[in-house]
Amino acid sequence: MRQAKTPRPDRQLSLEKAEAILEGGMQEFLAHGYAATSMDRVALAAKVSKATVYSHFQDKESLFTVLIQRLVEKKFGSVFDVADAQILQAPPKVVLQEFANRVLDIGMNEPQFLNFMRLILGESERFPALARTFVRNVEQTAFRNLCQYFANSPHLKLDDPEATARVFIGAIIHFLIVQEILHGKDIMPIERGRIISVLIHLITGEEKL
Repeated sequence: MRQAKTPRPDRQLSLEKAEAILEGGMQEFLAHGYAATSMDRVALAAKVSKATVYSHFQDKESLFTVLIQRLVEKKFGSVFDVADAQILQAPPKVVLQEFANRVLDIGMNEPQFLNFMRLILGESERFPALARTFVRNVEQTAFRNLCQYFANSPHLKLDDPEATARVFIGAIIHFLIVQEILHGKDIMPIERGRIISVLIHLITGEEKL
């Protein structure tokens, strides 16, 4: 006689459904764009009812916002975390090289993240609130970590740590957008190592890597 399956707690079922909705939402947003994606499409992709989708997310914007928060936190939240204390004690050129490479690795080696960036850039004019949410979450993770490093590093004497962090991050994001998202690497290719080396030289004054 087959033993009956132990029913899963409601909380576990709810978490599993929320995960399915998030995955379905990501799939639909990337395939059809923000404007063309409906909660009906998301429900079909997630294989749940429309009522279940609305029980977890108030509307399409709130679903998209959670996707932004989760993706940015997952990718950028640990660019430098507590476990990297040893790296942060290294010379600035080593720290900055590691930081830049981690950010570029996320952008260049993970198609889903790159496609999500394309989606946000493409929809930013019609839906500025979504773009602001993305920027706000990046600011709270990778940018804040770098800004704190510049402000607290005993090896660097910077007049404006925040502006320096913006220049550093801005150059890296510009490289990522032009080379990867706008396909500029076929027109004006440049090695990422050259960009990183020049940035570090400008900030630290040390010889190029």
